[in-house]
Amino acid sequence: MPKQLSFDLPAKTALGREDFFVAPSNAMAVALMDSNFAWPLGKLVLTGPKGAGKTHLLHVWAQESGAEILSAQDLCEGDVQRLAKGPVAIEDVPDIADDARAQNALFHLHNMVLTNGHLLMLTGRPAPNLWGLGLADLQSRVQAATHAALSAPDDALLAVVLAKLFSDRQITPKPDVIPYLVGRMDRSFAAAQAIVDQLDRMALAEQRTLSRALAITAMGQMQRR
Repeated sequence: MPKQLSFDLPAKTALGREDFFVAPSNAMAVALMDSNFAWPLGKLVLTGPKGAGKTHLLHVWAQESGAEILSAQDLCEGDVQRLAKGPVAIEDVPDIADDARAQNALFHLHNMVLTNGHLLMLTGRPAPNLWGLGLADLQSRVQAATHAALSAPDDALLAVVLAKLFSDRQITPKPDVIPYLVGRMDRSFAAAQAIVDQLDRMALAEQRTLSRALAITAMGQMQRR
């Protein structure tokens, strides 16, 4: 029987506050997203591993505060004056550690946003003291911000993350699939994203139900890589 053609359609990610599961590993960060919370010095650094929920929480905050979101690599001096008229979230700041132009733009944005009385959020994977920004004045200002760190998930959170990732792809796995995965996969959000992507592709290509048997096969393939 020929395999079904699979189409790599984008998953629709749910990014509302109600879609974010609160656990000990992220409770402080979630609390800091409350629109009534005044960040000390008006700025917050949000860190954590890939897939930990930084983008999700950032969108929750931006939706409630009216903030504009921009990747650090896309920031330029010409944007600063406009962006500084309201709250701003800049993603993946460590990515510009070797980009003097972008760092200079972010430095001026930081100063103007705070001078105008608005809030500034910055995100990155490692702790802010490890961002290695070449512009010393910017690095010091980053390290002076309130810091909220998202850590690796426990079993309960990992199970919820898997369920959400499947739901984003409109997939309903058999009831024993998620417990099986939680007990055997790497303890990271990135691993959860990878296994859900693998299972989605296999189920489509092989026209199979997303069962424990398929999960066993997928885990075996990924471990051999």
